[in-house]
Amino acid sequence: MRERQSARAPLTPLQVAGLAAISIAAFAGNSLLTRAALAGDLINPGAFAEIRLASGAMALVLIAVLSGRDIRPTMRDFPGGIALLVYTLGFSFAYRGLDAGTGALILFAAVSATIVLGALRTGPKPGLREIVGLVLAFGGVAWLVAPGVDAPPVWAASLMVTAGMAWGVYTLIGRSGGEPVGRTGRNFLIAALLAAPVLLVSNLMDATPAGIGLALVCGVITSAAGYAIWYACLPRLPVIASGGVQLLTPATAALGGVVFLSEPAGWRLVIASGLIILGVALTLFKRTR
Repeated sequence: MRERQSARAPLTPLQVAGLAAISIAAFAGNSLLTRAALAGDLINPGAFAEIRLASGAMALVLIAVLSGRDIRPTMRDFPGGIALLVYTLGFSFAYRGLDAGTGALILFAAVSATIVLGALRTGPKPGLREIVGLVLAFGGVAWLVAPGVDAPPVWAASLMVTAGMAWGVYTLIGRSGGEPVGRTGRNFLIAALLAAPVLLVSNLMDATPAGIGLALVCGVITSAAGYAIWYACLPRLPVIASGGVQLLTPATAALGGVVFLSEPAGWRLVIASGLIILGVALTLFKRTR
C-alpha cells in the first residue's frame, strides 16, 4: 500500500514564507558547498554528485522507514528522479568551468524560463503583476552577478542551462502535491541508482576527506532536507512565484559569502537584493475577484 495520504493541512502565508525561506537557504548552501568542494579540487564532480545523491537518498529512506512512509519507487516517480539526476550532474560538472556569478545567472535564468513556459502551457496564465515581479527579480539577479560575469566556456554554460531546465521541470513536477518526504526520498533513490555508473568512472581515490565531507553535508542537509521542504511548499505557491522565489538564491549565496567568507558587502548587494525581494513579493500576490 502506498504511503498514507492525508489532507493537506492549511498553512498561513507566514508559514509558507517560512518554508520557502528555509528552501532558499538550502539552495544557496548547495551552491556554496559545491563551489567550495570543486573550486578547491577537493573532489571530482562525478564523485561529488553521486555522494550527494546517495547520502541524501539514505537519509530520506531512513526517515521514511522510521515514520512508516512507503519508499518504494513506481513509474510515477521516475520523471522527478530523472530530472533530479540531470540537474545534479549538470550543476556539478558545470561549476568546473564557471565562476559563481556566471553560474548563478545562467542557472536561474534557465529555471525561470522553464517555469514560465510551463505556466503558459498548463495555465493559469500569469498576470501583469506576476510578470513585472519576475522581470524585477531577474533584473536584480543580473545586476548582482554582473561584475563577475565573463564569457563562459560553451560546454560549461550548456551544462548549466541543462541543469536549470531540469530543476525547472523538477519544480513543476513537485506542484502536483503528495507526501513530500516519501516522494523526495523516492526521487533521490532513483537518481542515486541511475548515477551509480558515474561513480564507477570517477576516481574516488582522488577525493579528500574534506571533499567527501562537503558532499555529505550537501546531500543530507541542503539537498535532501531542503528539497523535501521545497516539495511541501510548492503546492501552496502560485506557479510563477515558484520560479520567482528561487531568484532569491543568488542574493542569499552572496550574503552567505559576506557572513561566512568575509567577502565585502556593497551597495550593489543591498539594492539588488531589494529589487529581488520586491519582485518576488509581486509574484506572491494572489489575484482576487
